[in-house]
Formats: sequence, C-alpha cells, structure tokens
Amino acid sequence: MRKIAMICCILFLLGKVSAQDPHFSQFFSSPLTLNPAFTGKFDGNYRIAGNYRNQWATINNAFTTGTASVDFRIMQDHIPSNDAWGLGFMAYNDNSAAGAVNFNYATISTAYHKGLDEEGYHQLSAGFQVTYANMFINTADLKFEDQLTTVGFTGVTNEIFSNTTLKSNYVDVNAGVLYNGSTTDRNNFYFGVSLYHITRPQQHFTGGSFDLSSRATIHAGTYFPVGATSTLHLSALQSFQGGASETVLGGAVQLVANNESDNPASLYLGSWIRLNDAIIPYIGLEYNNMRLGITYDANTSSLKTASQGQGGFEFSLIYIYKRSTEKPLNCPKF
Repeated sequence: MRKIAMICCILFLLGKVSAQDPHFSQFFSSPLTLNPAFTGKFDGNYRIAGNYRNQWATINNAFTTGTASVDFRIMQDHIPSNDAWGLGFMAYNDNSAAGAVNFNYATISTAYHKGLDEEGYHQLSAGFQVTYANMFINTADLKFEDQLTTVGFTGVTNEIFSNTTLKSNYVDVNAGVLYNGSTTDRNNFYFGVSLYHITRPQQHFTGGSFDLSSRATIHAGTYFPVGATSTLHLSALQSFQGGASETVLGGAVQLVANNESDNPASLYLGSWIRLNDAIIPYIGLEYNNMRLGITYDANTSSLKTASQGQGGFEFSLIYIYKRSTEKPLNCPKF
C-alpha cells in the first residue's frame, strides 16, 4: 500500500510539473470546461450539469475531479430573436496524490451566440470566462523516496517545509469561439476552438513558482439520424498544453425507447478512444430533460502495469429545463 502511495506521489509531480489540467473523458458532457462559448448553448431556459471522475483508483485514488455548473440565457427580450446570450457559473474540485493536493476553482462565464440566418439554424458564438483558483498541499500526507525502508515509508525525508500546508491562488482568463449549424431539426454540426489560461498565471510556493501553461483545444461534433428511431452522435477533440497533447474521438448511437413528446426516453451506447492511452466505453440514459452518462477508461498505455489496466470511472448528469412555449434552439446535443 505504501509503495502505491509513492507511485501516486510521483505521478502527481510529473503531471503538475507539465502543468496539465484535469480533464474528462466525457468532454461532451462538461461544456464549460471544454469551451466558454458553450455557455447558454442548449435548447432550453437553464442547464444544470455535474461531472465526477475517479482516475487510476487502483493507484490509491491518484486523481479525483468533480464539477457542478449552471448556465442560462439572458436578455432574450432585448436582443434579436435569432441570437442568444448565455451566462454561467461553475465550481469544481481536483484532488491529487490521495487528497494531499487539493485544487478548488470558481468560474463565471458568458457567451454571445450570433445568428447567421433568419431562423437561427446557423450561429457563431464567442465566449469569455474568468476563474479564481486556489491550491492547498498538505505536506504531512506526501511520501518521498528517501523515506522508503525495508519495512515501508518509515524513514525521515530530507525535504523541508516551513509550513505543514502550502497555499497558492490566482485569477485566470479563458476564451473560445464556436460555429454551430443545422439543416433539419434532426441534425447538428459544430466546430470550436478554446484557449484556457490566456494570461499564464503564476503559482507561488515556498522556494519558487511556475507559470501555468496555456491549454489550446480544437473540438468538433455532429449528430444525424441513422434510422426512424436512432441517431448517431460523433465528437472529437485535440488538446495541447505544456508540451503534452491529447486526442479523443468516438461516438454513440441514441436509441429512442418511446416517441412520447412529453416524456421521451433514450438509451445511448458507444465508445470513445484516447489515443495511446485508453478505450472508453460509454452508456447513457435519457429521460425527459435529464441525461445520465457513465464511462470507464480501460487503460492501454504503458501505465497499465501500475493501474492493472484500469483507468477510472466517470459519471455525468445534465438536466435542461425548457418552457413549452419557448422557440426551439438548434444546438449540439452533448
């Protein structure tokens, strides 16, 4: 168990030195961490979303991440009918090294969606986001290599800290653009680019500091019918940060269980793949205005020896409220 703790600490240090952000396999169900331009981009009056990820649980819960967000449209009576303006709030937490390292974020974001045609089937969106972040490191919970003896981590480390808890905080700025289009009420396609940590804020700790690398993401998706009661959803992203990159692509088939307009129900089955890292099976359940998504990362990279081939469970839950009198808005489904 203690050997696992050491591996966990090493993984944490490697991950944070390269300044990689927490990420979700279900990026399509975490709109405000993917692109600020998704703020208010949904068919409804307000959207509540939550995500939870436990990555590499077999390595002493190396990373756990959770988010909660709400976004909604504003000023609808004061802007053109084919435009939309969104406002959103998000909080999320990221724990590393079995909870020894704790990040907390509070975010406010806004986006304006400009209609490119009279019906609003095509829109160009621009979003902006401001985040306050703080970080706590409980040094008493960290394990170092020089503590390892024949009976476990019983030695005394040469690492010296002036406080048992190290703290850091900063303000961050993110932005993105998005194009969204539809040709019928059963299809949609979108393409977006986002840039997080535009100002490259510094994280200060005892003995030094480092700049947080900017994260650039290119993403796209579509859905279209493949039968009378089935729809194919596809999405992909390419992300770059601090010398690291991530490529995720895949899709799911939506199978409509009933055609009741008041209480529709669907089953989603599919898979995504993170290149050179993991296969990500996906199952989703949708009823009325709520959708639950579950994925499990099956690790395929060189880390599979330590992770025993297991990546991590991830859950997403999205609820969208819409008044029946509202005009339909063509948007990405995920």
